Amino acid sequence: MTTDASDRSTLPSILVPSMPDTTETVRPYAELVRDGDARRVWMGQSLKVETHQVFAHLAGAGVRVPVGTSVTLMPLRHPYEAALQARSLALTTGHPVVAGYGVGAPAFVRSLVGRPYDSPRTMAAEYLRTVRSLLDGEIVDHAGDYHALRGRLMPMEHARVEVGVGVLRPNMARTAGGVADVAITWMTPPGYVAETLIPALDEGAKNRDTRCRVATVVHVAVDRPKRDPYVLAHTAAAGHLSADHYTDMLRRAGVAADPADPQAGAAALVDSGTYVYGSADHIAGVLAGYRDAGVDEVILNCGGVLFTEGQDAALQDAREIVEAVRRRDGRG
Repeated sequence: MTTDASDRSTLPSILVPSMPDTTETVRPYAELVRDGDARRVWMGQSLKVETHQVFAHLAGAGVRVPVGTSVTLMPLRHPYEAALQARSLALTTGHPVVAGYGVGAPAFVRSLVGRPYDSPRTMAAEYLRTVRSLLDGEIVDHAGDYHALRGRLMPMEHARVEVGVGVLRPNMARTAGGVADVAITWMTPPGYVAETLIPALDEGAKNRDTRCRVATVVHVAVDRPKRDPYVLAHTAAAGHLSADHYTDMLRRAGVAADPADPQAGAAALVDSGTYVYGSADHIAGVLAGYRDAGVDEVILNCGGVLFTEGQDAALQDAREIVEAVRRRDGRG
């Protein structure tokens, strides 16, 4: 079953959970969106086939769909290049783009620029503000702590580009609230979004007319014979569960997580319902809870299934979950 683009606002989006070796790896995810089975296709930073080039290739091959980056890393490109790449995707796809950025881990930043950023929040605010201004056609004259620019993009008409930033904790949420169009969260329980992140976004947005949207990546898997949700969760999230900033966020949200013990953290994800496992209808109900908590766009991450059973199984889960969302919304 397909859904008109105007009727997709409550459908989940779909994340490509791995760095692709070829553009063809991403095509089935984009086709889900093209065929009306998802709202938008998202990719993170790929250090194999570069993220923007994957989307541009698919658009050139005729698969033109809404796309998002969750997230590409600021140290890799100057904000002028970032704005140019984002706008190019809007031009080549003909659809809205969410250009999501992240500061990057301190070790990654050091490897590219020589030392970690003294203030990641200041870096993010400067970067996002410059990218947004360029996309709005403004002339930017900026000499800040982390970049300098005097110039503008050549004027062109294009589909809307929203500027997003990765958000896990209240401080970055305040920054996002002041400068971003979309706060992109990952593995954040709905109660934490509603009670911690959205108030911080609102605080940051006190001098703006509107609050930025919230897009949340949610780990999901359909309950099937021989599947073990604890194994799936650990397979999908062990890297994040070994990171201080992710585990700190989870503890703030009431999920026991210690970077020294990602296996126990994975069990806590399942037991708390943060890793959403069950029937497709059960998952649809949990996703509705995210929407009730203030999440504007839910992004399905079927990585646990992808890494254990392959892409076909992961895509099948995604299709069944979207169908269950439709049924719940009375559109089945």
